[in-house]
Amino acid sequence: MQAAALLAMVACRGCTSQPSVGLPPHVPSGGDYIILPRPAVFDSPPPARIEPADAKWLAQGYRPWRYIVVHHSATAGGNAQVFDEFHRLKRGWDELGYHFVITNGNGGPDGLVEVGSRWNVQKWGAHTGGTPDNEYNEYGIGICLVGDFTDSLPSQAQMESLRRLLEYLSARYGIPARNIIGHRDAPGAKTQCPGEAFWRHMQANSLVPS
Repeated sequence: MQAAALLAMVACRGCTSQPSVGLPPHVPSGGDYIILPRPAVFDSPPPARIEPADAKWLAQGYRPWRYIVVHHSATAGGNAQVFDEFHRLKRGWDELGYHFVITNGNGGPDGLVEVGSRWNVQKWGAHTGGTPDNEYNEYGIGICLVGDFTDSLPSQAQMESLRRLLEYLSARYGIPARNIIGHRDAPGAKTQCPGEAFWRHMQANSLVPS
C-alpha cells in the first residue's frame, strides 16, 4: 500500500485523545504559566542489566523513564514514517509522537520494531495527553502497535516483539510491571486505546497488571 493511501487512512482513525506536543507542561494561573522542569537526560547511563534483542533499541544518553504506555494505531496498516507524516501534517507536531512502532505486515514487515527519532535522543513522548502535569508524556515510553484491536488481537509476531521490547525496557530502566499501562489507563485519558480485546488479553495472560 502506498504511503499516501496509508496516510489518508490514518487521518480518519487513531487514538481519540490528542496529546500535547512540543509544549512544556503548565498550569494556568491568572494568565501566567508555571513551567515544570523536564527530567534530565544523562550522558552516561548506568550499566545495562539486559541486552536488547535489537541493537537499534539502544539510545543515546539515558532518561529516567517511569512508565511504558502501549497504544494501537486503530488503522488497518501503517508504519513509523506514515504516522510521522500524519503527526506533522495533520496535527502540526514536530515529529512522530511514539518512541516505537510495531508493524503488522501492512506497511511494514509483520512484527518489525521501528525506532522513532524521539527515542534516539531520549526525548519526551507525545502520545498520552490530558494527564496531570503531562507526566505520561514526560516520563512515559510510547509503543504503538499497528492495527485496530477493539475486537481482535495483534499478530503473533507483533505480540512476540512487544514481549521482548517490554522485557528489555522494563529491565533497562527499572520500570515496574504496575507502570506498564495501556493508553486508556492513564489518568485523564479519554480513549479505549489500545483496544478492548487486546488489553483484556494482555491482562488475562498476566502480561500486564489487571
